[in-house]
Amino acid sequence: MLMGFGPHSSELLTIELVPESSWGDNLRSRLKKADWDILRRAQYKAAGYHCEICGGKGRRHPVEGHEVWDYNDQTYTQTLTRLIALCPACHLVKHFGFACLQGRELQALDHLMRVNKWTKAQADVHIEAAFELHAKRSLHRWTLDLTWLATQGIAIPEDPDGFSLV
Repeated sequence: MLMGFGPHSSELLTIELVPESSWGDNLRSRLKKADWDILRRAQYKAAGYHCEICGGKGRRHPVEGHEVWDYNDQTYTQTLTRLIALCPACHLVKHFGFACLQGRELQALDHLMRVNKWTKAQADVHIEAAFELHAKRSLHRWTLDLTWLATQGIAIPEDPDGFSLV
């Protein structure tokens, strides 16, 4: 369940590994550049150009847009619920698998532990659980529900690759 985001919220920084059927599929690649820019810039402004989890900012650019998804593990529907502004370090943690592929695992791990005030053992438990959930979800092909876009005045893009869209 989505809790309040922000530096004063009780929301922890978590790893969010998308199912393999959704790898490389994101709003930035699906939307027209102008529509992506409208969405992300509105969220950056709403967040005061600070990370909605740790309150920090990046060096090159303050924040990045991150999609928040809800997963229905019975219907295999991945529903876009909102966009949040994250500093590059928190965004790297969210995509921990990608961080590992880039050789940035230790950087992401350090940030995860620092933001959540976790020990290495606590972080390791979270990482293991995230990868177990990812493996379970990756056994299935997921339908993407992008109806949230319509609530933002953005047309839902047609699927160019034959993936299922709601």
